[in-house]
Amino acid sequence: MQYRRLGSAGVKVSVLSLGSWVTYGSQVDVDAAAEMIKVAYDRGVNFFDNAEVYASGKSEKIMGAAFKKLGLRRGSFLVSTKLYWGLNDGPNEKNTLNRKYLMEAMDGSLERLGMSHVDLVFCHRPDPETPMEETVRAMSDILSSGKAFYWGTSEWSAEQIREAWQIADRRNLHRPQMEQPLYNMLARTKVEKEFARLYDGIGLGLTTFSPLASGLLSGKYKNGIPEGSRFALPGYEWLKKRYMHENFATGVAALEPIAAELGATMSQLGIAWAARNPRVSTVITGASKLEQLKENLGALDVLPKLTPSVLERIDAALGDIVQ
Repeated sequence: MQYRRLGSAGVKVSVLSLGSWVTYGSQVDVDAAAEMIKVAYDRGVNFFDNAEVYASGKSEKIMGAAFKKLGLRRGSFLVSTKLYWGLNDGPNEKNTLNRKYLMEAMDGSLERLGMSHVDLVFCHRPDPETPMEETVRAMSDILSSGKAFYWGTSEWSAEQIREAWQIADRRNLHRPQMEQPLYNMLARTKVEKEFARLYDGIGLGLTTFSPLASGLLSGKYKNGIPEGSRFALPGYEWLKKRYMHENFATGVAALEPIAAELGATMSQLGIAWAARNPRVSTVITGASKLEQLKENLGALDVLPKLTPSVLERIDAALGDIVQ
Protein backbone atom coordinates (compact mmCIF):
# COMPACT_ATOMS: atom_id res chain seq x y z
CA MET A 1 0.00 0.00 0.00
CA GLN A 2 1.11 3.55 -0.70
CA TYR A 3 0.35 6.39 1.69
CA ARG A 4 -0.04 10.05 0.81
CA ARG A 5 -0.38 13.15 2.93
CA LEU A 6 -3.82 14.75 2.95
CA GLY A 7 -2.72 17.79 1.01
CA SER A 8 -0.54 19.92 3.30
CA ALA A 9 -1.72 18.13 6.46
CA GLY A 10 0.59 15.85 8.37
CA VAL A 11 -1.84 12.92 8.43
CA LYS A 12 -1.36 10.20 5.82
CA VAL A 13 -4.08 8.23 4.07
CA SER A 14 -3.82 5.04 2.06
CA VAL A 15 -3.95 5.75 -1.68
CA LEU A 16 -6.92 3.38 -1.87
CA SER A 17 -9.67 3.63 0.74
CA LEU A 18 -13.02 1.96 1.38
CA GLY A 19 -16.33 3.80 1.29
CA SER A 20 -19.85 2.84 2.29
CA TRP A 21 -22.05 4.81 -0.13
CA VAL A 22 -24.88 2.67 -1.59
CA THR A 23 -23.47 -0.57 -0.15
CA TYR A 24 -23.82 -0.36 3.65
CA GLY A 25 -27.43 -0.75 4.65
CA SER A 26 -28.54 -1.65 1.12
CA GLN A 27 -26.19 -4.46 0.09
CA VAL A 28 -23.87 -5.02 3.06
CA ASP A 29 -24.71 -5.94 6.67
CA VAL A 30 -22.51 -5.76 9.78
CA ASP A 31 -20.87 -9.17 9.32
CA ALA A 32 -20.04 -8.55 5.67
CA ALA A 33 -18.80 -5.05 6.47
CA ALA A 34 -16.52 -6.38 9.21
CA GLU A 35 -15.12 -9.04 6.90
CA MET A 36 -14.33 -6.55 4.14
CA ILE A 37 -12.97 -3.90 6.50
CA LYS A 38 -10.59 -6.48 7.98
CA VAL A 39 -9.35 -7.60 4.55
CA ALA A 40 -8.85 -4.00 3.46
CA TYR A 41 -7.14 -3.12 6.76
CA ASP A 42 -4.81 -6.11 6.53
CA ARG A 43 -3.78 -4.96 3.05
CA GLY A 44 -2.92 -1.49 4.29
CA VAL A 45 -6.14 0.50 3.85
CA ASN A 46 -6.36 3.00 6.70
CA PHE A 47 -9.23 5.29 5.63
CA PHE A 48 -12.92 4.38 5.73
CA ASP A 49 -15.44 6.88 4.39
CA ASN A 50 -19.04 7.42 5.48
CA ALA A 51 -21.79 10.05 5.71
CA GLU A 52 -24.81 10.63 7.91
CA VAL A 53 -27.20 10.43 4.97
CA TYR A 54 -25.99 7.08 3.62
CA ALA A 55 -28.89 4.62 4.06
CA SER A 56 -30.52 7.24 6.31
CA GLY A 57 -27.96 6.74 9.08
CA LYS A 58 -27.79 2.94 8.82
CA SER A 59 -24.42 3.07 7.09
CA GLU A 60 -22.78 4.75 10.09
CA LYS A 61 -24.38 2.23 12.45
CA ILE A 62 -23.12 -0.69 10.37
CA MET A 63 -19.60 0.69 10.10
CA GLY A 64 -19.44 1.49 13.79
CA ALA A 65 -20.69 -1.98 14.74
CA ALA A 66 -18.19 -3.58 12.35
CA PHE A 67 -15.25 -1.73 13.90
CA LYS A 68 -16.47 -2.62 17.38
CA LYS A 69 -16.68 -6.28 16.37
CA LEU A 70 -13.15 -6.21 14.95
CA GLY A 71 -11.60 -4.42 17.93
CA LEU A 72 -8.99 -2.65 15.79
CA ARG A 73 -6.71 -0.09 17.45
CA ARG A 74 -8.43 3.28 16.92
CA GLY A 75 -5.22 5.11 16.17
CA SER A 76 -4.45 2.78 13.27
CA PHE A 77 -7.30 3.87 11.01
CA LEU A 78 -9.25 6.96 9.97
CA VAL A 79 -13.02 7.33 9.68
CA SER A 80 -14.94 10.17 8.06
CA THR A 81 -18.49 11.42 7.99
CA LYS A 82 -20.22 14.12 5.98
CA LEU A 83 -22.91 16.56 7.08
CA TYR A 84 -25.53 18.56 5.14
CA TRP A 85 -28.49 16.52 3.89
CA GLY A 86 -29.83 15.61 7.33
CA LEU A 87 -32.08 12.77 8.47
CA ASN A 88 -35.20 14.77 9.40
CA ASP A 89 -37.48 17.28 7.69
CA GLY A 90 -37.32 20.23 10.08
CA PRO A 91 -36.29 23.64 8.66
CA ASN A 92 -32.97 23.44 10.55
CA GLU A 93 -32.42 19.70 10.06
CA LYS A 94 -31.90 19.20 6.32
CA ASN A 95 -29.99 20.78 3.45
CA THR A 96 -28.18 23.21 5.69
CA LEU A 97 -24.80 24.06 7.20
CA ASN A 98 -26.03 26.35 9.94
CA ARG A 99 -24.37 26.15 13.34
CA LYS A 100 -27.26 24.47 15.15
CA TYR A 101 -27.48 21.71 12.58
CA LEU A 102 -23.73 21.07 12.31
CA MET A 103 -23.15 20.81 16.05
CA GLU A 104 -26.11 18.49 16.59
CA ALA A 105 -25.46 16.46 13.44
CA MET A 106 -21.87 15.85 14.51
CA ASP A 107 -23.10 14.41 17.80
CA GLY A 108 -25.62 12.26 15.93
CA SER A 109 -22.97 10.77 13.67
CA LEU A 110 -20.68 9.96 16.59
CA GLU A 111 -23.56 8.27 18.42
CA ARG A 112 -24.37 6.10 15.39
CA LEU A 113 -20.72 5.23 14.85
CA GLY A 114 -20.18 4.54 18.54
CA MET A 115 -17.00 6.62 18.48
CA SER A 116 -15.70 9.58 20.44
CA HIS A 117 -14.42 11.26 17.29
CA VAL A 118 -14.06 10.99 13.54
CA ASP A 119 -10.80 11.86 11.84
CA LEU A 120 -12.29 13.75 8.90
CA VAL A 121 -15.59 15.59 8.66
CA PHE A 122 -16.92 17.12 5.45
CA CYS A 123 -19.57 19.68 4.58
CA HIS A 124 -21.35 17.41 2.13
CA ARG A 125 -22.58 20.23 -0.14
CA PRO A 126 -22.36 24.04 -0.07
CA ASP A 127 -25.19 25.95 1.61
CA PRO A 128 -25.96 29.27 -0.11
CA GLU A 129 -28.46 30.25 2.59
CA THR A 130 -26.08 30.15 5.56
CA PRO A 131 -23.34 32.80 5.87
CA MET A 132 -20.00 31.21 5.08
CA GLU A 133 -18.45 32.55 8.28
CA GLU A 134 -21.11 30.81 10.38
CA THR A 135 -20.30 27.48 8.74
CA VAL A 136 -16.56 27.96 9.04
CA ARG A 137 -16.78 28.88 12.72
CA ALA A 138 -18.99 25.88 13.47
CA MET A 139 -16.64 23.48 11.69
CA SER A 140 -13.65 25.02 13.46
CA ASP A 141 -15.39 24.61 16.80
CA ILE A 142 -16.10 20.94 16.06
CA LEU A 143 -12.35 20.45 15.57
CA SER A 144 -11.52 22.43 18.71
CA SER A 145 -13.90 20.20 20.68
CA GLY A 146 -11.94 17.10 19.60
CA LYS A 147 -14.93 15.53 17.84
CA ALA A 148 -13.04 15.63 14.52
CA PHE A 149 -9.43 16.31 13.58
CA TYR A 150 -9.68 17.75 10.04
CA TRP A 151 -12.56 19.34 8.16
CA GLY A 152 -13.23 19.81 4.51
CA THR A 153 -15.85 20.00 1.80
CA SER A 154 -17.50 17.78 -0.79
CA GLU A 155 -18.61 18.91 -4.23
CA TRP A 156 -17.84 22.57 -3.52
CA SER A 157 -16.53 24.93 -6.17
CA ALA A 158 -12.96 26.23 -6.07
CA GLU A 159 -14.32 29.71 -5.32
CA GLN A 160 -16.34 28.46 -2.33
CA ILE A 161 -13.41 26.49 -0.93
CA ARG A 162 -11.09 29.49 -1.20
CA GLU A 163 -13.67 31.75 0.46
CA ALA A 164 -13.99 29.36 3.42
CA TRP A 165 -10.21 29.02 3.69
CA GLN A 166 -9.68 32.81 3.63
CA ILE A 167 -12.30 33.39 6.33
CA ALA A 168 -10.67 30.78 8.55
CA ASP A 169 -7.23 32.21 7.87
CA ARG A 170 -8.28 35.78 8.71
CA ARG A 171 -10.12 34.73 11.88
CA ASN A 172 -7.40 32.31 13.05
CA LEU A 173 -9.82 29.38 12.80
CA HIS A 174 -9.22 25.81 11.66
CA ARG A 175 -8.99 25.94 7.88
CA PRO A 176 -10.60 23.44 5.49
CA GLN A 177 -8.02 20.83 4.55
CA MET A 178 -9.62 18.58 1.96
CA GLU A 179 -12.30 18.29 -0.71
CA GLN A 180 -14.17 15.15 -1.77
CA PRO A 181 -15.05 15.48 -5.47
CA LEU A 182 -16.27 13.10 -8.14
CA TYR A 183 -13.25 12.04 -10.20
CA ASN A 184 -12.86 9.37 -12.85
CA MET A 185 -11.86 8.93 -16.48
CA LEU A 186 -15.13 10.52 -17.59
CA ALA A 187 -15.28 13.38 -15.06
CA ARG A 188 -12.01 15.30 -14.83
CA THR A 189 -12.50 19.06 -15.16
CA LYS A 190 -13.02 20.01 -11.52
CA VAL A 191 -9.99 18.08 -10.21
CA GLU A 192 -7.59 18.75 -13.05
CA LYS A 193 -8.51 22.34 -13.97
CA GLU A 194 -10.84 24.12 -11.56
CA PHE A 195 -8.90 23.13 -8.44
CA ALA A 196 -5.43 23.53 -9.99
CA ARG A 197 -4.50 26.68 -8.06
CA LEU A 198 -5.72 25.31 -4.72
CA TYR A 199 -3.22 22.47 -4.37
CA ASP A 200 -0.16 24.64 -3.89
CA GLY A 201 -2.11 27.78 -2.95
CA ILE A 202 -3.89 26.45 0.15
CA GLY A 203 -2.55 22.89 0.38
CA LEU A 204 -5.82 21.23 -0.61
CA GLY A 205 -5.99 17.43 -0.35
CA LEU A 206 -8.45 15.23 -2.24
CA THR A 207 -10.43 12.17 -1.20
CA THR A 208 -12.04 11.39 -4.54
CA PHE A 209 -15.10 9.20 -5.05
CA SER A 210 -16.72 7.14 -7.82
CA PRO A 211 -13.54 6.14 -9.70
CA LEU A 212 -15.62 3.68 -11.74
CA ALA A 213 -18.49 6.09 -12.48
CA SER A 214 -20.80 4.00 -10.25
CA GLY A 215 -19.71 0.82 -12.02
CA LEU A 216 -19.92 2.00 -15.62
CA LEU A 217 -16.13 1.87 -16.07
CA SER A 218 -16.04 -1.68 -14.73
CA GLY A 219 -17.78 -2.81 -17.91
CA LYS A 220 -20.53 -4.63 -16.03
CA TYR A 221 -23.29 -2.68 -17.77
CA LYS A 222 -22.27 -3.45 -21.36
CA ASN A 223 -24.95 -6.14 -21.67
CA GLY A 224 -27.64 -4.40 -19.64
CA ILE A 225 -28.23 -3.70 -15.95
CA PRO A 226 -27.45 -6.67 -13.67
CA GLU A 227 -29.85 -7.38 -10.82
CA GLY A 228 -28.61 -5.89 -7.56
CA SER A 229 -26.25 -3.41 -9.24
CA ARG A 230 -26.34 0.28 -8.38
CA PHE A 231 -28.28 1.21 -11.50
CA ALA A 232 -30.96 -1.31 -10.49
CA LEU A 233 -31.42 -0.11 -6.90
CA PRO A 234 -34.55 1.91 -6.03
CA GLY A 235 -33.69 5.55 -5.44
CA TYR A 236 -30.64 5.52 -7.72
CA GLU A 237 -32.43 6.06 -11.02
CA TRP A 238 -30.53 9.32 -11.40
CA LEU A 239 -27.28 7.38 -11.70
CA LYS A 240 -28.68 5.31 -14.54
CA LYS A 241 -29.92 8.45 -16.26
CA ARG A 242 -26.49 10.07 -15.94
CA TYR A 243 -24.42 7.23 -17.37
CA MET A 244 -26.54 4.86 -19.46
CA HIS A 245 -25.93 6.44 -22.84
CA GLU A 246 -24.67 4.82 -26.03
CA ASN A 247 -21.66 7.14 -26.38
CA PHE A 248 -20.49 6.22 -22.86
CA ALA A 249 -20.89 2.51 -23.60
CA THR A 250 -18.85 2.83 -26.80
CA GLY A 251 -16.02 4.64 -25.05
CA VAL A 252 -15.90 2.18 -22.18
CA ALA A 253 -15.81 -0.76 -24.60
CA ALA A 254 -12.75 0.79 -26.25
CA LEU A 255 -10.90 0.52 -22.92
CA GLU A 256 -11.24 -3.27 -22.74
CA PRO A 257 -8.21 -4.13 -24.95
CA ILE A 258 -6.06 -1.64 -23.01
CA ALA A 259 -6.94 -3.30 -19.71
CA ALA A 260 -6.33 -6.76 -21.19
CA GLU A 261 -2.86 -5.81 -22.43
CA LEU A 262 -1.97 -4.58 -18.92
CA GLY A 263 -3.21 -7.81 -17.36
CA ALA A 264 -5.84 -5.83 -15.47
CA THR A 265 -9.59 -5.88 -15.11
CA MET A 266 -11.58 -2.86 -16.19
CA SER A 267 -12.20 -1.96 -12.55
CA GLN A 268 -8.50 -2.09 -11.73
CA LEU A 269 -7.70 0.12 -14.70
CA GLY A 270 -10.27 2.73 -13.68
CA ILE A 271 -9.17 2.86 -10.05
CA ALA A 272 -5.48 2.96 -10.95
CA TRP A 273 -6.15 5.78 -13.41
CA ALA A 274 -7.66 7.94 -10.65
CA ALA A 275 -4.86 7.07 -8.21
CA ARG A 276 -2.13 7.92 -10.71
CA ASN A 277 -2.87 11.65 -10.18
CA PRO A 278 -0.41 12.86 -7.49
CA ARG A 279 -2.92 15.52 -6.37
CA VAL A 280 -5.30 12.76 -5.25
CA SER A 281 -4.61 11.83 -1.63
CA THR A 282 -6.87 8.77 -1.70
CA VAL A 283 -9.32 7.10 -4.07
CA ILE A 284 -12.47 5.94 -2.29
CA THR A 285 -13.56 2.56 -3.59
CA GLY A 286 -16.76 0.67 -2.86
CA ALA A 287 -17.58 -3.02 -2.78
CA SER A 288 -20.67 -5.08 -2.07
CA LYS A 289 -18.79 -8.40 -2.08
CA LEU A 290 -15.42 -9.58 -0.79
CA GLU A 291 -14.29 -10.69 -4.25
CA GLN A 292 -15.01 -7.22 -5.59
CA LEU A 293 -12.96 -5.61 -2.81
CA LYS A 294 -9.99 -7.86 -3.51
CA GLU A 295 -10.21 -7.08 -7.22
CA ASN A 296 -10.29 -3.34 -6.52
CA LEU A 297 -7.23 -3.52 -4.27
CA GLY A 298 -5.41 -5.18 -7.17
CA ALA A 299 -5.38 -1.74 -8.83
CA LEU A 300 -2.19 -1.07 -6.87
CA ASP A 301 -0.36 -3.48 -9.19
CA VAL A 302 -1.63 -1.60 -12.24
CA LEU A 303 -0.44 1.83 -11.12
CA PRO A 304 3.19 1.48 -12.33
CA LYS A 305 1.94 0.23 -15.70
CA LEU A 306 0.16 3.51 -16.51
CA THR A 307 2.91 4.99 -18.67
CA PRO A 308 2.40 8.21 -20.66
CA SER A 309 1.72 6.17 -23.79
CA VAL A 310 -0.96 4.10 -22.02
CA LEU A 311 -2.61 7.27 -20.70
CA GLU A 312 -2.63 8.70 -24.22
CA ARG A 313 -4.36 5.58 -25.50
CA ILE A 314 -6.99 5.89 -22.77
CA ASP A 315 -7.66 9.50 -23.74
CA ALA A 316 -7.93 8.54 -27.41
CA ALA A 317 -10.34 5.70 -26.61
CA LEU A 318 -12.69 7.95 -24.64
CA GLY A 319 -12.52 10.84 -27.08
CA ASP A 320 -15.00 13.66 -26.58
CA ILE A 321 -17.11 11.97 -23.89
CA VAL A 322 -14.66 13.17 -21.22
CA GLN A 323 -16.13 15.95 -19.11
